[in-house]
Amino acid sequence: MKKYFILALGALAFTTFSCSMKPKELTSGIDFANLDTTVSPAVDFYRYACGGWMDRHPLTGEYARYGSFDKLAEENKEQLKGLITSIAAKKHEKNSIKQKIGDLYNLGMDTKTIEKQGADPLQDELKAIAKINSKEQLPEIMADMQLTGSNPFFGVFGQADPANSSMNIAWIWQSGLGIGDRSYYLEASTEPIREAYLALLEKMFALSGYAKMAGVNEKQLAQDVLNLEIEMAKVFMPKEDLRNPHNTDNPKTLAELQALLPDFSFENFLTSLQLNNLEKVNVGQVDYLKGLNNILNITDLETIKAYLAWNTINDAAPFLSEDFAETKFDFYGKTLSGKEENQPRWKRVVTVVDGSLGEAVGQMYVEKYFPAEAKERMLHLVQNLRFAMEDRINNLTWMSDETKEKAIDKLNAMIIKIGYPETWRDYSALEIDPSQSYYANVVRASRFENEYQLSKIGKPVDPTVWLMTPQTVNAYYNPTTNEICFPAGILQPPFFDMNADDAVNYGAIGVVIGHEITHGFDDQGRNYDKIGNLSNWWIEEDEAKFKERSQILVEHYNQIEVLPGIFANGTFTLGENIADNGGINVSYQALQKAKEEGRINGVMDGFTPEQRFFIAYANIWAGNIRDEEKARRTKEGVHSLAEWRVKGALPHSDEFIEAFNIKEGDPMWLAPEKRARIW
Repeated sequence: MKKYFILALGALAFTTFSCSMKPKELTSGIDFANLDTTVSPAVDFYRYACGGWMDRHPLTGEYARYGSFDKLAEENKEQLKGLITSIAAKKHEKNSIKQKIGDLYNLGMDTKTIEKQGADPLQDELKAIAKINSKEQLPEIMADMQLTGSNPFFGVFGQADPANSSMNIAWIWQSGLGIGDRSYYLEASTEPIREAYLALLEKMFALSGYAKMAGVNEKQLAQDVLNLEIEMAKVFMPKEDLRNPHNTDNPKTLAELQALLPDFSFENFLTSLQLNNLEKVNVGQVDYLKGLNNILNITDLETIKAYLAWNTINDAAPFLSEDFAETKFDFYGKTLSGKEENQPRWKRVVTVVDGSLGEAVGQMYVEKYFPAEAKERMLHLVQNLRFAMEDRINNLTWMSDETKEKAIDKLNAMIIKIGYPETWRDYSALEIDPSQSYYANVVRASRFENEYQLSKIGKPVDPTVWLMTPQTVNAYYNPTTNEICFPAGILQPPFFDMNADDAVNYGAIGVVIGHEITHGFDDQGRNYDKIGNLSNWWIEEDEAKFKERSQILVEHYNQIEVLPGIFANGTFTLGENIADNGGINVSYQALQKAKEEGRINGVMDGFTPEQRFFIAYANIWAGNIRDEEKARRTKEGVHSLAEWRVKGALPHSDEFIEAFNIKEGDPMWLAPEKRARIW
C-alpha cells in the first residue's frame, strides 16, 4: 500500500511550448469543431466551448468517462503497446529488463494457459487462510498479504515524518473496504449497490473454491463479509476529515500503538515485514484502530478468514481466467461506473507491465517520445508562472506582510521536476519467471514493489524520487517535499499547439502549472512549510481570512446538483477547487504580462486573447461521462466533475465575466460578493 499525500490534477494531460520567438504566422489555436455556437457562452460555457468535441467523441462501451485527457492517455497507451510488443516478440537475455518486460506481457496475453489454469494459481494462498485456527495467527498472514498487495483492515507504508520531512517513518492507515467509500455501506440510497456487492462476493467465493474449502455456503460467507465491512465503515474516519493533515498526524511509540489494538501483535506484524526496532509509527486514524479492536474481538474467526480470502480473491481476479475478470468487471465496471464492456486484453496487460516495471518502461518511452529540448522549455514556462504567483501574493489585500514573506519563501523553495528522473530505478532484483503463472509473476512484482517502499522506512527522504512514472498522463504537487512534477507523458500535444498564439497555451498548460503551484497553498498544502514539515507559518488573523474566503468555494460547490438529488461535496473537493481557482488567476496574470511584452496577438478568428484563454481552459475538460460514473466520482473523488471545473470555476473570475460580457441574470453570472478571491 502506498499512501502519498500528493495533490494531483486528475487525469489531465498537457504539453510544453517554446520560450523562443514565435513563428511569424500563428493560428488562433481555436478549433471551431470543438465549439457549439448554438449555445450562448453566458448560458452554458461548458457546452459552448466543448459541445462540438463532445458530439464527435461519444462514449463507447469500455468507457465510463472519455475526455480530452483520456484521449491523450489512450494515445500514450498505444505508444507503450508498440514499445512493449516489439520487445515481447523477441528472445532476450535472462534477467535483463527486456526479458522481464517481454515475458510478463506474453504471460498476460497467453489466454489459453490462463483459462486452463482457472483458479489454480490462487489455491495455495486460500488454503493458507483456510488453515488459520487462531486469531493470534493474523499478524503474520496479514503481513504477507501486505507484501503481495492486499491491505485488509489497515495498511502500512513509508512516508515523510510530519514533524521532520527529511526522514521517512512508518504510517498505519485505515483500509479494506471492498466497495470503496464508507458511505456506500451506511446510506439507504446505496442499498442496490450493496446488493450487487453481495452478488459479487457470492460468485467469487464459488468461483475460487473457497466456499467449498471453508465448508460454508457462499451466500452466508458473502453476508458475513458485508456485515464485517459495514462495521468497519462505521469507524472509518470520514473522507472530509482526512483532508486536515493535523487529524492524521498521530505519532505513537510501539507500546502506544499496541495499546490501540491490544489483541493484535504489532510486534509480530512489523517483524514479518522486516520492520524491526521502530522508534515510532504515525497512526493515521487513531479512533479507527480503537474501533477495529472491538470489531476483531466480537467477530468470529471464520468470518475474519472469509474477509481475508475475499481480499485475496478480489485482488487476484484481473490476473486469473476470464470468468474472474468479468465477474469483477460486472460490479466495479458496470454497476459502479456504468461501463458496458471491459477493456481489450492488450490494454489491461500493458497497464500491468507498465505498473510493474514503470521506470524501466519509462526510460524507453522517454528515449523515443520525449525530446530533450522540451524539458528546458517547460522549465522556462513554470518559472514564468511562479513569477506570476509571486506577484499575486505580493498584491494580496487580505494577507499580512509577515505571512506573505513566508508564502513567497515557500514558493521560491518549490522543487520543479519535469519529464523524467535523473537517476533510473534498479529492477535487477525483480524476477519474472515464464515457467510460472501470470498471477504468480504479478504477485512477485507486487512483493518487489512493496518491499521497496517499506525499505524506505527509517531512512532519509530521497528528494530525487518520483511519485509518478515518466509516461504517466498526470501531474502532482507533494507537500512533504514541496515539489511540483510534470511527467513526460503529459508534455505533448494536443494540449499545446506550437503553431498557435500563446493565449491558448496560457489557458491550457499555463493553468495546469498554476493549478499545481496553488496546491502548495490550498487547504491542505498551506499546512506545510517550505521544507515540507507540518508547521503553521500563518498568523492567526490571516488563517481566519483564508478559511473565510475558502468557505465561499465550499458553499458554492455544495449547491451544485450533479444528478437529481446528488450534490457536489464542496468540503472534500476544496483543495482541487482552490487549485483550479488559483491556476486560472495565476496563468491569466502571466498572459497579461506576455501581452505587455508584445508576445500575444490581438483579435484572431473573432476572439480576443482573453476569450481564447478561457476557451482553451474549458477545452482541456471536454468530455462525456455516464451518470453512474458521475455519482461514483462525486462520492469518491477529490476533484469536481469536468463540467463543473468549468461552470463551477469560471464564474468566480472577474476576467471571465468581462471577457464574455456575462450579465446579471445569465446562468454563468455570479454576483461579485459571491466570487472566491483567494490567490
